[in-house]
Amino acid sequence: MLSLSRASWGSPCTREARQRRRRHRQPVAEAQGARRLEAAEQVQMPTQTGFRRPEAELRSMLSRIYQASDVRLAPERRQRRITAPVRGVPVYVMLPLDTVSLLERNGTTQPLFIREKAMEVGLEMLSRAGVDGVMIDVWWGIAEHAGPGQYDFAAYRKLFEQVASKGLKVQAVMSFHAAGNNVGDCCRISLPPWVLEAGEADPDIFFTDSSGYRNRECLSVGCGSHPVLHGRTPIQAHADFIAAFADEFGDMLGGVVSEVTVGMGPAGELRYPSYPEGDGRWRFPGIGQFQCYDKYMLASLQEAAVAAGRPEWGHGGPHDSGNYNSHSAETGFFRSYGGSWDTEYGQFFLEWYSGLLIRHADRLLGAARQVLTSRCRPRTMREARELSDGGMLYVFGPAVQLGIKMAGVHWWFKSRAHAAELTAGYYNTRERNGYLPIFEMLQRHGAAASFTCVEMRDCEHPLEGRCSPEGLLNQVLSTAARVGVPMSGENALQRYDQLAFDKICDSAFGQSVMAGRLEKLTFLRMGDMMIDNWSAFGAFLQRLTCPP
Repeated sequence: MLSLSRASWGSPCTREARQRRRRHRQPVAEAQGARRLEAAEQVQMPTQTGFRRPEAELRSMLSRIYQASDVRLAPERRQRRITAPVRGVPVYVMLPLDTVSLLERNGTTQPLFIREKAMEVGLEMLSRAGVDGVMIDVWWGIAEHAGPGQYDFAAYRKLFEQVASKGLKVQAVMSFHAAGNNVGDCCRISLPPWVLEAGEADPDIFFTDSSGYRNRECLSVGCGSHPVLHGRTPIQAHADFIAAFADEFGDMLGGVVSEVTVGMGPAGELRYPSYPEGDGRWRFPGIGQFQCYDKYMLASLQEAAVAAGRPEWGHGGPHDSGNYNSHSAETGFFRSYGGSWDTEYGQFFLEWYSGLLIRHADRLLGAARQVLTSRCRPRTMREARELSDGGMLYVFGPAVQLGIKMAGVHWWFKSRAHAAELTAGYYNTRERNGYLPIFEMLQRHGAAASFTCVEMRDCEHPLEGRCSPEGLLNQVLSTAARVGVPMSGENALQRYDQLAFDKICDSAFGQSVMAGRLEKLTFLRMGDMMIDNWSAFGAFLQRLTCPP
């Protein structure tokens, strides 16, 4: 049986799956979705790591793993991966979102590393299986919850040291978003309280749709250069957070901490929150909505329209682009033939909308790179150039790999307009490679990209969604290889079936000479479901890390 999320993509053709699909096709009213979110925000979800196994049970399982294999197995596997004719792919495993949580202790709210002993056993199991490292969300709303510039990484320090003691590495994600409204989120972690207070005074710091709905999952890219956070811009606040992280973990940068992934938007991904599933406004395979109606983005749009000599284009997004749950052909803007997306106005708007997202990533990565290469921070030589006078120029970069996450918006990929990608901020159509400018920007910063949906097949999706995760992944991999940007992959849904494992291996090692390959896989996610499927997961790791 396929182990899939509640989302309809990837579902087998069962009665239950068909029923889920029918429910997903039903439109959800905007007002009803808003009421659901308001109710959800008033109720704090309990701590749910998805990793609740008793420590004794985990230790018993670990003992069986030791008995079944030589104690030198994992190191030998890593050595075989280095010397094998086909190079293996390093595997990282995502830890539960709330491994570090805000809890009451001694009358104060503190960040705490929860279930330390069980996590220690779980990390030992991962290390024994041959996993290279773990991905850890370092939450803005936890580490800087007390106030602007008041950082507390003590709980993360304890976690990182435990990871290091097992011989594992850390991919640290600077999570500048809130948790609770995305697929697979099992807990609720808000933005820092002082950021939410700033949003009460100026609601336009949040992404806004055409109905005036504010999305409080992350800050709008439109206000990135405005001092809206107690005199700091969001870019400055994020750079300060990364600097504080680097100060705390300077002894681990480039060693235990192998990558710093910079959160760029909802779910940490470089995109707009155009398909908010968590509050009921969007259901697969809806095309989503443009998120450009806060005052900062509207001011940017107006400025761009005036510069283009068409000030009448600067009053808002397209009027005929439908709603969250529309299908492409139901709109005037996204129709494959005769749609407004393929007009002079459509090209202007989409270039501005996607360009603003790329410029945001460019500024934030530039700030992160500057912080991580400043004096007294560990650095590594990236390039050596011989000058015309015989001298040498040495170019240094951060000791850790910089990276970002990108979303696998694969529905409507088989249509001309690629509507869901357009509303998410990827100006990718049948005639235009919208990922090329993103990878060119990443290449300038020496940054890597991580892409989701590596486990998905086209045949697993409903025909009406015009989905092609395989086609999208091939395009992204080939574009990254062309530009020279390292690509990592993530599975979008927790699956332990053979079809998913086969597809991940195909994605990892490259399906063709042109397609490229993955430099790393991050597997979603450590928890009870992984423990229940440990034998299957171990066999999959063997295939991926030590190919024949």
